Amino acid sequence: MRTRLDWWQARADDVAVGLLTAMFLAFVLQITARYVVNYPLPWSLELSLTTWLWTVFWGSALCLRHRDHITFDMLYNHVSPATRKVFGIISSLAIVVAMLVSLPATWDWISFLTIKKSATLRIPLAYVFSIYLLFVAGTVGVYGLRMWRIFHNQDEAAQAGQGQV
Repeated sequence: MRTRLDWWQARADDVAVGLLTAMFLAFVLQITARYVVNYPLPWSLELSLTTWLWTVFWGSALCLRHRDHITFDMLYNHVSPATRKVFGIISSLAIVVAMLVSLPATWDWISFLTIKKSATLRIPLAYVFSIYLLFVAGTVGVYGLRMWRIFHNQDEAAQAGQGQV
């Protein structure tokens, strides 16, 4: 089971690398066109911004592990493992509930965006911003799994106090 998850994690990382590569190439093309050829390409800015948006949400939803996030853990590190578990459950539950509560409004907004298109590439904005739905689903999955692990005593951070809230 672990090797399958590792394989999927590697594929998610590959997509992130592809998005970063596309963003970088569009950026270099824009700089070259603007300052060498003196002919700016308006679509390259839009492509850079769209791939940046997708990279941020894709990476946050599917590439970063819980322990990779920045945490504020001064209090967390100075409490008992039992209290760490409570903190972990409360914070994970808060994140899951907030994401799920935001889902209907998010869906409405993205559905509304089907009537609008981007300025230069003419991509429906629903496609551009639909990555946020994946971000919500990924975040709910990660923190739902964290709660499950805490309840089943499989969360190392809550047991060892490694600075994870």
